[in-house]
Amino acid sequence: MTQRTQYPDEYIDYLIYFHAERDYFECHEILEEYWKEKERPELDKAWVGLIQVAVSLYHQRRNNISGAVKMMRSAISNLNKNDLHILGINAENFMNQLEERLEELSSTELTRYSDLNIPLKDDQLIERCKQICKAKNLSWLNSSDLLNKELIHKHTLRDRTEVIKTREKAKMQKLKDD
Repeated sequence: MTQRTQYPDEYIDYLIYFHAERDYFECHEILEEYWKEKERPELDKAWVGLIQVAVSLYHQRRNNISGAVKMMRSAISNLNKNDLHILGINAENFMNQLEERLEELSSTELTRYSDLNIPLKDDQLIERCKQICKAKNLSWLNSSDLLNKELIHKHTLRDRTEVIKTREKAKMQKLKDD
C-alpha cells in the first residue's frame, strides 16, 4: 500500500537510526535540526512527537523511567493520526503501541527494556529504508545493543565543543543586538 513517495531525507535518516542502529540520540538530533529549519511547518507537532518518542526510548533504555514517562506522555499529546498517516505510519497501531508503552512505563512492575518499531504502512518507504540499510551494511529492525555504552550513554560521552561555541556566539550576538 503506497501512500506517499516523497519524504524528507532527515525523516528517512531518523527511521534508519530508529530501526537499524537504535541510536535514539541521533534520531533526536537529526529530526530536531530539520524541525528547527521549518521545512514542513505543517508537521511541526509530528516532528516534535517523533523526537519525543526517541527521547523516551533513550531514557527508558538508560533506566531513567521518569524521563521516559514524561517524554512518552508529551509524544502522545503531540502526535495525531492525520500527521502520522502523511508520514507513512499506521497511526492507529503506532498510537496503541505508545499508549501500551506508557502504561508499561507507569507500572510498578516494569519489565526490562524492549525496542519499539514504528509501524510503517508505505511499502516504498520501507523498501527505501531497507535499501539504505543494505548500502550501509545495517540490519533493518535490528535490536538494541544493550552492551554498547557509547550508544546507551551517548549524550554524556559526546564532544560538545561545537555546541558550546555556537551557543556562546549566539549569546554574544544577542548582547550586541540589545
